Amino acid sequence: MTEHALRPEKNRVARAFANAANSYDDVAILQRDTADEMLERLELVKIHPKQILDLGSGTGRNLNLLQQRYPAAQQVAVDIAPAMLQHARQRYRAVQGLRRWLPGHKSPLFIAGDAEQLPLADNSVDLVYANLALQWCDLTPAFTEIQRVLRPGGLLMFSTLGPDTLQELRQSWAAVDNYPHINVFLDMHDVAEAMFAAGLSEPVLDSDRHSLLYPDLLSMMRDLQQLGARNVNQGRRRGLTGKNTLKKVTAASEQFRVNGQLPATYEVIYGHAWVGEKSQVNENGCVSISLDQLRKNL
Repeated sequence: MTEHALRPEKNRVARAFANAANSYDDVAILQRDTADEMLERLELVKIHPKQILDLGSGTGRNLNLLQQRYPAAQQVAVDIAPAMLQHARQRYRAVQGLRRWLPGHKSPLFIAGDAEQLPLADNSVDLVYANLALQWCDLTPAFTEIQRVLRPGGLLMFSTLGPDTLQELRQSWAAVDNYPHINVFLDMHDVAEAMFAAGLSEPVLDSDRHSLLYPDLLSMMRDLQQLGARNVNQGRRRGLTGKNTLKKVTAASEQFRVNGQLPATYEVIYGHAWVGEKSQVNENGCVSISLDQLRKNL
């Protein structure tokens, strides 16, 4: 299977999350846990952002939490699925209520867009908060876009999924055929490489494991469908899955049952990085360096 065949199809990603918008919050347990972990990590960082990008904002649960943390900041919510943004807008208005009309209140801007082609100007935000969004992207162009829109001194805080994610389900399918039924996720080494390639500074990465428990395989697969976490690889098997195939996958999954429950393991990679001074290259190929940059190197 080639690397190209394992890349997500973006139009399929957008459709999957649009279809999941109504059911997403009912099953987004992992997404809430990782979002809260990232917010706790932000407590350790001295930053006073004026503009915040919530990248892959989904149904907007984190917009209100970020506003509590940074009440003076203007937020921009970007998601690939317009239906998700509609839910995010409604949710924000419901939570904020009449506070939205208070003097000085800054309601978020809601913009449909792809992380690999952000619809934002260069050097326009101070903090990018991306919770479980980047696993649906080609990381190098996504990080390059994030580096582009962040101002010097800006911070990227993100979570994504590592290769051991859904290993039980992946191995169960592998016992049946050779198609990629589970999306392929990159390890920390690849994530760090993409961050360096994009010009992000001082990257820090670590990982943690989360397990969700299910009574049976169909319940697990139903939750994944409700989240919009479908198989979006270009090399996936086309067509519907037959009953006999599902029976074989279910039988293969029984080896992982513990205390009557089937685990779904998620390897979560947390990371952050900064944007340093950005060098300017003129039409002659010469690099322009500011006096401040020179002083730092003296």
